[in-house]
Amino acid sequence: MSRLRILFATTIAVIACQVMAIETAVNPQVKLSTEKGDIIIELLPKQAPITVDNFIKLVNQYHYDGLIFHRVIKDFMIQSGGFTFDFTPRESPRKSIEHESFNGLQNSRGAIAMARTSAPNSATAQFFINHRDNYSLDGSIDDDKPGYTVFGRVISGMTVVDSIAMVKTTRLYRFADVPVKPIRILTARLLNPDVWTPLEESEEQSQSFERPIPQ
Repeated sequence: MSRLRILFATTIAVIACQVMAIETAVNPQVKLSTEKGDIIIELLPKQAPITVDNFIKLVNQYHYDGLIFHRVIKDFMIQSGGFTFDFTPRESPRKSIEHESFNGLQNSRGAIAMARTSAPNSATAQFFINHRDNYSLDGSIDDDKPGYTVFGRVISGMTVVDSIAMVKTTRLYRFADVPVKPIRILTARLLNPDVWTPLEESEEQSQSFERPIPQ
């Protein structure tokens, strides 16, 4: 068999395995296609149902498409979900959510968690991926200390996370740790919608701006 045929057969086998993994996955998976490569995240709705529901609904509204990783700190985390390449804010069309940081999940390397202000229930759309174990960010129910809610983990593409975490950063306006060259999330897509059941909304959420829908 020629090298070309072997390469073709291997590629087909890899794609088939990836498709099978998605089809048999119990938990929702979201693919972030970035300018550094793809990151696939497994979401954990049993442990963080409110947070996962909010994140998937934002993904399905194309909220994350075109946003940048606006805060990058090597050996800490990479953060996105709130700004375009010129630092125009993109507000969430959804209300802030209740924190679920007492769910037993930890801010370990590769875990995805919600960013928030000092108020525990202030998270909306911004998230971060831990570049290392950051257990100090975990909540402690014994100490009544709210943490940063972990709601999923990277299952493919940690090398992409590493490459983003390594970029050169600077200060821009009032923001620190901004990549010198913007790194965009090109698209964010739910790969296996059949395994996700949305939570009912207490009232209709509004959109803060008109979003183009990809064709």
